[in-house]
This record gives sequence, C-alpha cells and structure tokens, in this order.
Amino acid sequence: MKKIAIGLIGLMGLISPVSAQFSLDWHGFVNPHYYADSRSVVGGREDMMLFYPKPILRDSLGNDLNDGWQADMLAITARLGLTINGPDMLGAKTSAYIEGDFTGSTNATINDLRLRHAYIDLNWEHHRLLAGQYWYAMVIHEIMPMTNPLNMGSPFHCYSRQPQVRYEYHNGSLEAVAVAQWQLDNKSQGLLNGAPTDAAGNTAFSRHSLIPEFNLQLRLNTGDFFYGAAINLKTIQPQVQTNYTAVRPSTDLYSSFSWSLFGKAKLGPITIKAQTLLNNSLYEGCSLGGYLMLADSTFKDWHFNTVWLDIERNTGHWRPGLFVGFAKNLDYCNTDFVHCFGRGHDLEYLWRIQPRLTYTTLKGLSFTGEAEYTRAGYDEPVGNLRLSLSMVYAF
Repeated sequence: MKKIAIGLIGLMGLISPVSAQFSLDWHGFVNPHYYADSRSVVGGREDMMLFYPKPILRDSLGNDLNDGWQADMLAITARLGLTINGPDMLGAKTSAYIEGDFTGSTNATINDLRLRHAYIDLNWEHHRLLAGQYWYAMVIHEIMPMTNPLNMGSPFHCYSRQPQVRYEYHNGSLEAVAVAQWQLDNKSQGLLNGAPTDAAGNTAFSRHSLIPEFNLQLRLNTGDFFYGAAINLKTIQPQVQTNYTAVRPSTDLYSSFSWSLFGKAKLGPITIKAQTLLNNSLYEGCSLGGYLMLADSTFKDWHFNTVWLDIERNTGHWRPGLFVGFAKNLDYCNTDFVHCFGRGHDLEYLWRIQPRLTYTTLKGLSFTGEAEYTRAGYDEPVGNLRLSLSMVYAF
C-alpha cells in the first residue's frame, strides 16, 4: 500500500507541471420554460422547437382536429459548458470547449444528455482554426435572434450544429470564413433502400457523397456594426441502397446552393439584427426549402426566400424586443414530382411576429414573457398563437 501511495505521489508530481498550464471555466444555465399553443404545430422536442402551425385536419363532422389550446413545461435546455484554456502552441493561443444540454439528439431521446459543442480552437493574430462540433455555418451566430424559445428564430433563421473544420481570417475589420462540415444530429432526407426517410432523415445521403458541405463568408466587423454575405454548397447522394436488390439505384449526386446577406447594428441601447436567405435546401439547418425527385429519377431544387428582423434593448433591467420574419415559397405551384424532401413545400408563405419582454437582475437571473404568432399559408391559411414564460439562472 505504501508503494502504491508513493507511486501516485510521483505520478501527480509529473502531471502537475502540465496541468498547471491549463485553466478550466465552468458555466451554463438552468431555463424552465412554460408555453401554450392555440393549435397543433410542426415542431420538435415536445414542440418546444416550433416551426409553424399544422394545416386544417377535419373529422367526419367537419371539426378541425388540429385546432385547440395545449400547454407544456420543460427544463430540457439546462446547459453546462466547460472552456479549457491552455498554453500557447505552434504560435497560437489554444483552447477547447465542450457543452451539453438535455434536449436529446432526436424526439425519442428527449431529456437525454446531448452534445452541443465540442471543438479545439487555435487562434493566431490574423488566423483561427476550429475543429470539432460547432454552429452550422449558415447560422451566423453573431446575429442570432434573441428570442427565448428553443427555435431561436427558425425556420426563418437557421439553428443547428455540425461537425466541421472552420478557418477564419481577420485583418482589422475584414473577416473571411471557410467551413467544411458534415452531418450528425441534423440529417438529409432521401430514398434509403427505395423508401423515403421520415423527418429525422439519415446521414447516409451525406456520407455516400464523400463531399462535405462547404460554406464561404465575407464579413466586416467594426464592433458596433457587423455585416456580410455567405454562400453555401451542399452535396448529397439522394438514393442509398444498403440492402440487396437486383436493380441498383442511381448513385448520382445532387448539389444545392444557398445564399445569405446579414447584418447587425448596435445603436446605443438598441441592437438591430437582420438577414435574408435564399434557402435552396437548408432542411438540415432547421430552416425551409428542399429538393424534388422527378419521375425520371432526376432531382430539382425548390426554394424559399426568407427575411427576418430582430430589435432589442441591450441595457437596463427591462429589455423589450421584437422579432418579425417572412418566408415565400418560390416553387409553391410546382406539383410535378414523385417525392418531395425538405420542409414547407405545402406552404405558399410563412410569417411570424414575436414581441418579448425580459426583466434581468443583471446578476444571472432573468424572466421573459413572449407572445409568438405564426401564420402559415396553406390552401386554407392557419395561425398559431404561442404564449410563453421562462426563467433563466445563468452562472
């Protein structure tokens, strides 16, 4: 026993000079959230992640089965993160970050621990290299709407995370970003073994393409003003066969481009954020758009044009805010297809108005009330009113 103790002391002596070079910073929050909807919605995680209201569904008596109030309360967004700051290496400041919450990676695993972020960060004077799981490149987290529910402005604003390699160049106010990313929690849809996948999708369509999703951005950041443009290229193999079949399906690839213009302005106590998106196929980003499979087994894009604006007071105890978003389906009348993959093809338009009021103690505790009205342009348009109350204790 004495020898073991001496050995442990010696081992600690070897480790301590290394561990002394690292510092740990734990942080996170607890966020109980109550919400009530005036009708059934298309969403995720017990519909806490709200996209838009469901269409009218009539029973034999003509009653709309999707109409009627329902309510829930969850605390699944409780989050814990750890920043590890290390010594300078290769001429760069080094750090790593890992963060999780309890929303689960699918609806079936809600309340399970889920990995949100996990990356290594190497930061030089003008260059930054990040490798691991981080924000989906079209999220543009610097301009993320400050709404309180889980959707954070989606489907008007993207909201997801992907494994990736991200390179950033900084020179004064000029910033350039290049990202290569892969799929995990948020997956593409397609034909797997001849059958359409459900809403959860599958990573097989991305993996079989051998090509990561690419994103390029050019930004100007002066501190009070931040604006830029992004272009996104996604390539998948829409048909994947993993079971034996006498007829091998096509292994043709499908590529889609999406574009974005975005900006943020800090005008004294007011912060204004805005973005416009041409969503070709950003389903994996929890947004709108997708692609069509035609009768001849070829594929065709269908697009949404999306614009949103978020305004918030950024100082004081009382902080009112307002989010508004609008999306237009540019291919709404196109019905010449065999399969439709994506989100929102049955919508001609979608709009949302979402005022909020936050009271913050400025010491980590805050309270927010929101009213969120979303109008969906089906053949028979419908609307949903969501009322929500939440608390945040950040540490």
